[in-house]
Amino acid sequence: MFYRENGQFKTSYRADQQILPIAQDRVALFVLLAIAFLAVPLMASDYTFRAILIPFLIFSLAAIGVNILVGYCGQISLGSGAFMAVGAYAAYNFFVRVEGMPLLVALILGGVCAMLFGILFGLPSLRVKGLYLAVATLAAQFFSDWMFLRIQWFTNNSSSGSVSVSNLQVFGLSLESPLAKYLFCLSLLAIIALLAKNLVRGAVGREWMAIRDMDVAAAVIGIRPMYAKLTAFAVSSFIVGIAGALWAFIYLGAWEPAAFSVDQSFKLLFMVIIGGMGSIMGSFFGAAFIVLLPIFLSQFLPVLASVVGIEISTAGVSHAELMVFGGLIVWFLIVEPHGLAKLWAISKQKLRLWPFPH
Repeated sequence: MFYRENGQFKTSYRADQQILPIAQDRVALFVLLAIAFLAVPLMASDYTFRAILIPFLIFSLAAIGVNILVGYCGQISLGSGAFMAVGAYAAYNFFVRVEGMPLLVALILGGVCAMLFGILFGLPSLRVKGLYLAVATLAAQFFSDWMFLRIQWFTNNSSSGSVSVSNLQVFGLSLESPLAKYLFCLSLLAIIALLAKNLVRGAVGREWMAIRDMDVAAAVIGIRPMYAKLTAFAVSSFIVGIAGALWAFIYLGAWEPAAFSVDQSFKLLFMVIIGGMGSIMGSFFGAAFIVLLPIFLSQFLPVLASVVGIEISTAGVSHAELMVFGGLIVWFLIVEPHGLAKLWAISKQKLRLWPFPH
């Protein structure tokens, strides 16, 4: 058996409640981190860093933020792109207007501004829910698009809304190379993912899940719906805001408001649905799926079309991606609403019993 648990005794509540109670899982996590921090930098090319790994890390961070709001608290949000934009432009203004502002501090302040923006547009969640809340958060998306395109102060008086950053440094180390950017994003993701995992396991996370399952019953047992919903919006917006700042500073370098359009909001929501709502690990699965699927389709579809004697254009491949995304979302919602994370949990459970049939 891959998961032999005999001999793994737990003699305290703390040992029983740890994040990874099975020793094999802890070993696997350490091996995965060692591969990510040590092996990948030695083997990956600059193209792999730029096109696959860095987008995957940033999308994973953003998906964790969205999952806290949608998956753990049950508040539907279509304004994640707006929170990313606020985090990006706020970090940009702190970075260029305050002389000597460290990059890390600018990213955190961008997340704080996104948090305040999220709380503001999270206030309707105290009175509405479901489709009405989705429309309210969608209003944040359109408002941010208008704000950063029309108010030139946010873009440092740029008429087009396009801004750029350069000469990025953290603790005196340059972030110009793809390897340095990858390690910086990976370090931030590991820290925030650990904090988010502990947060959803604690009292605050249990309040979020109680509100998600039945808010009326949660209020009856003493949980404050206003506090729970606003804290979910605050934490989610903070994480998504930092992800937006990383997307602008680290991945794009130069950007405009169109980089954080409503398409970005839908893409993050798709990550949560496909990866698994209410699961930190599902955020990683969803981000990997969304990043790798277009690359796979762009390579696989032309080959498949040539086999059957059909020539497919780049536009055709792009349309096929949308159709595949839509079909997969419908499939996951019908067959496995908890996404890839649930399939992984089922596989682990079977491995705990293998090779015994019972």
